Amino acid sequence: MLIIGLTGSIATGKSTVSSILSAAPYSLPIIDTDLIARKVVEPGTPGYKAIVNYFGPTTPDLLLPASNPNGTSDSDSNRPLNRPALGRRVFGTTEARKRDRAILNKIVHPAVRREVYKALLYYYVRGHWAVVLDVPLLFESGMDLLCGTVMVVGVSDPKVQMERLRKRDAHLSAEDAENRVRSQGDVKGKVERAEYRGVKSARGVVVWNDGDKGELEGEVQRAMRLVRKSTPQWWAWMLWLVPPVGVAVAMWNLGVNFWLKRGWEKREREVKAKL
Repeated sequence: MLIIGLTGSIATGKSTVSSILSAAPYSLPIIDTDLIARKVVEPGTPGYKAIVNYFGPTTPDLLLPASNPNGTSDSDSNRPLNRPALGRRVFGTTEARKRDRAILNKIVHPAVRREVYKALLYYYVRGHWAVVLDVPLLFESGMDLLCGTVMVVGVSDPKVQMERLRKRDAHLSAEDAENRVRSQGDVKGKVERAEYRGVKSARGVVVWNDGDKGELEGEVQRAMRLVRKSTPQWWAWMLWLVPPVGVAVAMWNLGVNFWLKRGWEKREREVKAKL
C-alpha cells in the first residue's frame, strides 16, 4: 500500500487537496492527523488531563464555558479545551512559546501516532492501493519516513497565505496569524525538501495553489499522474497479495527515506556553516 504524505503550511490549501483526493476519481482514504489530534484530547482522555494539568494553572481561559442542556454548568473535567487560548500559548517564536509547544507536542504526538498506525493497518488489511496521511508537520514529526510519496501543497506568495488564514479564522489578529504561519514552517523549505526526495521518481511532488479551485484540481491531476506512473495499482495489489514481498519493499522504502533524510540534514548543516 502506498502511503502519500500530504503536508503544507497553514492556509496553503492542504485541506482542499485532501477533500479532492478523497472524492472521485481518486477516492482515497484520508488519515487526518488534525482530526485525530482533536480526538486524543477530548475530555476524559489522558491527553486532555495532561494538557489541563500543565497549562491550566497559568491559562485561566484554557477551558470553554460549556453548559449542559438543563442550563447547569459542566464540571471542569467535561469542559472542552479552548483551542484559540491554547494556540496563543504555543504558537510563536519566543523561547517560552517554543517550550510550551514542545511540551504540547510530547503530550499529543505519541497518542496521534498510535491512532495513525491503527488506521494504516486497517486500510492495508482492506486492500487499498494507497492512503493519504494528512500531517501539517510531516517532516518535523519524522512521519515522512513512512511515506512512499510526499505531496506538499505550496503557495508562491506568503501574502496570499496570510490573507487566506485571516479570512478563514476571522478571530485571529494579524499577530496571531503571523505566529501560526511561522510556527508551521516556511512553505518554500517544505517544497525544497519534497523536491530533494525526487520529483521524477514521485517520492516528492509539489501541488501549487496560487489560483482558484479549478487550477488547484488541475495541479492535483498532474501530481497524481506522476504518482500512478511511479506506483501503478497492480504493483500495490501484488504487494498486498504476497505479504513477504510487501514487507521487504516497506523496509527498503524506509531505508531509502532514512538515507534521504540524512542527506537533507547534512545539506542543511553545510548551508548553515557557510552563513
